[in-house]
Amino acid sequence: MLLGAVAAVVVSAGLPPLAAAANDAPGTVATVEALPAAASVPGAGAEYRLTYWTADHSGAPRLSTGAVHVPSGPPPPGGWPVVSYAHGTIGLADQCAPSAAGNIPQESDFTARWLRRGYAVVATDYAGLGTPGELTYLDGLAAAHNVIDMVRAARAVDPALSSRWIAAGLSQGGHAALNTAHVATAYAPDLDYRGAVALGAPTNLDQVFALGRPGIPNLGLAGLTKFVLFTMVGMRDARPDLNIDSYLSPRGRELARIATQVCTVEFNDHVGNASVGDLFSRPLDDLRPAMADYLGVPTTGYDRPLFLGQGVVDLVVPIPLTLAFVGQLTASQTDLTFRTYPDADHIGTLAAAFDDAAAFADRGLAAAR
Repeated sequence: MLLGAVAAVVVSAGLPPLAAAANDAPGTVATVEALPAAASVPGAGAEYRLTYWTADHSGAPRLSTGAVHVPSGPPPPGGWPVVSYAHGTIGLADQCAPSAAGNIPQESDFTARWLRRGYAVVATDYAGLGTPGELTYLDGLAAAHNVIDMVRAARAVDPALSSRWIAAGLSQGGHAALNTAHVATAYAPDLDYRGAVALGAPTNLDQVFALGRPGIPNLGLAGLTKFVLFTMVGMRDARPDLNIDSYLSPRGRELARIATQVCTVEFNDHVGNASVGDLFSRPLDDLRPAMADYLGVPTTGYDRPLFLGQGVVDLVVPIPLTLAFVGQLTASQTDLTFRTYPDADHIGTLAAAFDDAAAFADRGLAAAR
């Protein structure tokens, strides 16, 4: 019944037919529709909005939505190579989902530049952002599943998409791209994963966030209160056994409630000058193992090349944090390309790094396997 309903939607929208698959298998498409105008990207030849099945941290089925942007013109032999893009932080509320509300201008421009270069771009919203349940913010493994299964879903809808793909992301999405890189080959052997581009990617967060306790300041990191709170809300949903509310102060619990109802720009007004220390009623020391599992970014075990781009004047993910991660990757002999951009802030890294990232992608997708 589900596939028949999906096929009917596809036909009514003038889209190509879907491949058959089990109902809630990862990558199975539940619905497909034309992409809303607010989420459209200039220069696309075709654009779809999908609802598809993916998996949470433990492998249980979850629904996610996402956008598919296909270049204009006929596809090259073998189909359009694919960039699976993971967006940056936009909030936890359902109405923030980029495939419905649109991306920030810098991310839309980033997508348009990939299209002009001859790549299709598929972009998950992440499970819980516009679909049942909460967004488990910065849950690395869940986000990786969402990013990978978006490629499967897009290829089921549009057969002009190649199985060759890379992951890319900024900020929260950079974190997702790195976690994707670690599991992509094993999780989806049906696809041809070639590498990952991570820009302004927060790493070693399990070490930083575990310092949370009453009275601690924000350590000079822009937006840290918001990011820590979003993470606690995500962990509360992913790990109810941890009783996350017991760590939150009354103000922390109230901000957590608001965080699930509004997008980031509006939420900033509610946070005001609250510090990380204002969120908590007791230290997070005993959450360290859970944070490592939930937030951690592996420093070994990558089987395809990585590209890291970092803005030198980024105050959201300061360069010392990234340099520490680069040192860890170098020590593990990871195939790494690392570039810094002297005049780029956090968002500005998207534009500053594009040419280098695209050249990296071109090389990876052209390599023999």
